Amino acid sequence: MRVKDFSYNHPASQLRHLTIRQLRALAALANRGSVTAASTHLGLTQPAVTQQLRQLQELAGLPLVQRTGDGMLLTAAGREVLTLASRIEAAITDCQGSLDLLAGRTGGMVHLGAVSTAKYFVPHAIAAFSKRFPKIEIKLTIGNREEIRAAMHSYDLDFAVMGRPPEDVSVDVRLLGPNPHIIIASKGHWLERDAGLSLTDLVHETFITREPGSGTRTLMEGLFQNSELEPVIGMEMSSNETIKQAVIAGLGVAFISAHTVASEVADGRLVILDVGGLPIVRQWYAIRRSDKLLLPPAQAMFDFLGTEGADYLPDVPGLGCGAS
Repeated sequence: MRVKDFSYNHPASQLRHLTIRQLRALAALANRGSVTAASTHLGLTQPAVTQQLRQLQELAGLPLVQRTGDGMLLTAAGREVLTLASRIEAAITDCQGSLDLLAGRTGGMVHLGAVSTAKYFVPHAIAAFSKRFPKIEIKLTIGNREEIRAAMHSYDLDFAVMGRPPEDVSVDVRLLGPNPHIIIASKGHWLERDAGLSLTDLVHETFITREPGSGTRTLMEGLFQNSELEPVIGMEMSSNETIKQAVIAGLGVAFISAHTVASEVADGRLVILDVGGLPIVRQWYAIRRSDKLLLPPAQAMFDFLGTEGADYLPDVPGLGCGAS
């Protein structure tokens, strides 16, 4: 079936007459790249999917898809309609959750996202909340900053815990508490006992870093740019755990959130270098899209993190959770 011959002759949009099936056909096409794959995903015939797409384009009055060498891609108009589809699917999910609550079928579901650095305290907060509300089911998704941001864009999350709110969506936030960033080294490092170090003292050290685009990496790059120095990057890793093990093994030093290394500093496997201007303190936030309707269970947990979330931030020897 060909979808490029759809008609765009309607003088004005009639999207108020669209159907959920039409929107789901467009979403499947966007995700799968072809009518054939979309029909398989939806469990429909190709002619049925093609008909749904044709009707949707006629209602929009604009081309929603275009054929390219990489498959069928959405036009700018198609992406706008896809955003509408995401919002409607989220609203349907919220409505189903409300009905389940009213019918007594469930205590409710909360879908919480967290950047990987926050995994060192978020589970403790979840455990405390679950003791108070044992019937509420909590789903936790861990990812890097870009993955969590994308999940918020698609309305997959009720809210997320992260250090820097996305700049491209309107959000409501709850402040959890401070997130100090430090430079760590292995026990016995030659600079371990030196006080008042400057970044200049570290220019010959090898840095083990997070991947480009992560919040920690961006903060580290800003630190060195302000000093007009260039750090020596040895390895890039997407896991804080791997970074810690590399530093413990003596492969280099690392700029990292103090909350990720609290236990290793406490037991002496890692040391905090005394560098002037550090720690750099950012904040932890619980963040939700302003246009995301929170059902009572999600709203309760969102408020819980705002009022009690700081209680679950790790204490770091020599810094404390309230470092500033």
